[in-house]
Amino acid sequence: MRAVDIIEKKKHNMTLSKEEIDFLILGYTNGEIPDYQMSAFLMTVYFNGMNSEEIANLTESFVKSGDSVDLSEIDGIKVDKHSTGGVGDKISLIVIPLVASFGVPVAKMSGRGLGHTGGTIDKLESIEGFRTDLSPDEFINNVNKYKMAIVGQTANLTPADKKIYALRDVTSTIDSIPLIASSIMSKKIASGADSIVLDVKVGSGAFMKTIEEAEALARTMVSIGKNLGRNTIAVITNMDQPLGHEVGNSNEVMEAIKVLKGEGSVDETEIALAIAANMCVLGGAFSNMDEAYKGLKESISSGRAIEKLKELIKIQGGNPNIIDNPDLLPKAKNIHPIKADKDGYIYSIDAESIGIGAMLLGAGRKKKEDPIDPAAGITLISKMGDKVSKGDIICQLRTNLDEIDDAMEKVQGAFVIKDEKPKTNPFIYNIIR
Repeated sequence: MRAVDIIEKKKHNMTLSKEEIDFLILGYTNGEIPDYQMSAFLMTVYFNGMNSEEIANLTESFVKSGDSVDLSEIDGIKVDKHSTGGVGDKISLIVIPLVASFGVPVAKMSGRGLGHTGGTIDKLESIEGFRTDLSPDEFINNVNKYKMAIVGQTANLTPADKKIYALRDVTSTIDSIPLIASSIMSKKIASGADSIVLDVKVGSGAFMKTIEEAEALARTMVSIGKNLGRNTIAVITNMDQPLGHEVGNSNEVMEAIKVLKGEGSVDETEIALAIAANMCVLGGAFSNMDEAYKGLKESISSGRAIEKLKELIKIQGGNPNIIDNPDLLPKAKNIHPIKADKDGYIYSIDAESIGIGAMLLGAGRKKKEDPIDPAAGITLISKMGDKVSKGDIICQLRTNLDEIDDAMEKVQGAFVIKDEKPKTNPFIYNIIR
């Protein structure tokens, strides 16, 4: 085989075989195929797309390029979840203990966050002593004994995807559905779960800006899962404004605690329940969604869910006292209010601008080596549809930095206030099975 022949074939929109895709992806990972040929291939995929079989084969090639996690020693149906990313997204912090409270094993591998705020790993590490560097034996033992564990991704998980993603970034081929879907699903497949629930976010704070784009991505990823023997469900959720009231790291942990105590906002509670219910049904804890919702709500109201989070923190070395005393979490020394500039209703909140503002305050990182301040973040006092008067505090910026003019400007500009109330969209648009 020759790379140029495979590129030529895809240029004319012909279907590539599994062997041709393997040759190209594994050859590029090993340094045998140069950047310029892989760039050409990515551009042909961008313009011509791929069919479902090709995308599944591409995903499998990514998986085969590195290590795969063997979870066969864990009893039961292992269920994982993934979010396509948003602002204020602390759903993993909520669903891991919630699902585990019904005996469904959640063996979670997560990465660190780039951009707005930290990833799930960064958020949990804002808890004093919390460890995410468990050994493979500790990880498996914790899931078998407590039905939950979370660790950082191994360095050699899907190296082909990492190398190709860097190339996509500089060749303007990031926004290709086959490439996005295979990138996401390869990491989930390599992580070893039997079943996967995907939280596909759509709106101003999400990568997918329209329902049509989000549904296309969701259907593609569900198809990959089925083709590679994983039960996969995608829940399409609203990201037109930040999720809940907190954006940051330690303050998102604090808000996750509120949800598990039954005190969370309606949007994040509804989305967390939808994700958790699908995970529980896939994991065999319930036979249908109605039973799952009923059981999950009872787990929260009875206190079982919050006790499970306390257990997760304790077994991974963290201070479980934060559950009853969230003030033990890192706190920023400076709090700056953002005030309404007129009377009216909060008509829209640009979630992406809020996310960028949080990053400028120190809550996120532009590069992997950048430090994160766990105490930095933003608290939304008002959300879409709320009535405000001129001078009301609608938002608070939390930071240890002294110069935050750029962040103040970005966050102030995220809020649009109008005389009329906005039309409200559902928190969950669709579920793709």
